[in-house]
Amino acid sequence: MDRLRPRERQVFSGFTKAEIEKMEKLLKESGEQLLNREFCQKIAQSFNRSSGRAGKPIVKWAEVHSWFQNQQQDARDASKNMHVLPKASPPNRMDGISQMPQEDSSKAGEKIPDLSELEFEAKSSKDAAWYDVDMFVAHRFLGTGEVEVRVRFVGFGAEEDEWLNVKKAVRQRSVPLEHSECHTVKVGDVLLCFQERRDQAIYYDARVLEIQRRLHDIRGCRCLFLIKYDHDNTEERVRLRRLCRVR
Repeated sequence: MDRLRPRERQVFSGFTKAEIEKMEKLLKESGEQLLNREFCQKIAQSFNRSSGRAGKPIVKWAEVHSWFQNQQQDARDASKNMHVLPKASPPNRMDGISQMPQEDSSKAGEKIPDLSELEFEAKSSKDAAWYDVDMFVAHRFLGTGEVEVRVRFVGFGAEEDEWLNVKKAVRQRSVPLEHSECHTVKVGDVLLCFQERRDQAIYYDARVLEIQRRLHDIRGCRCLFLIKYDHDNTEERVRLRRLCRVR
């Protein structure tokens, strides 16, 4: 099962990695002139003339302006409400934000679980769908004591990063169910379901309402699962190949 989770996007397909790196450098060096129209026009022109932009939609100055504006607004919000640690974590890792328990003196000598190799998925605030995490760019602590992380999704650039609540919108990556595991699925289980529509194919949380058990054949599991999506309460009958176990 392909685990890349595409989202609907605007005609402009986003900045290239090299363009983002250049803008991030300018963000640190150029101050308020970043929002100057002439300055943004020059940057857009330089991007459009580069070989890396060949075959891609042209960059408009307003898109450059919007990128800088969003970055500056994020920085202002962070400085007002919480302490931000902007050091990037390795791809799809949670090293810098894992809330590891303090060592209990009664358990001295026990090995602390290593989270460095775990992979994560995050729930977008834009469409309530779950996407694979590429990296955790930064994290911050709210006044309530809760933790938020700035997530970069697999297959998307920095312009689509989101600040998300760790407890509510980040979890270990769900695992596709194997044909031999269909008997483990019960009514009431919450699973991650691959929703296929004419204009999109995205993963959403769904609850199992009913199961029609059927004999397996050479193709594998033939059971049917009636599920109800959490985000819009619609119901659908699906086969096991579209379901993933939430961990």
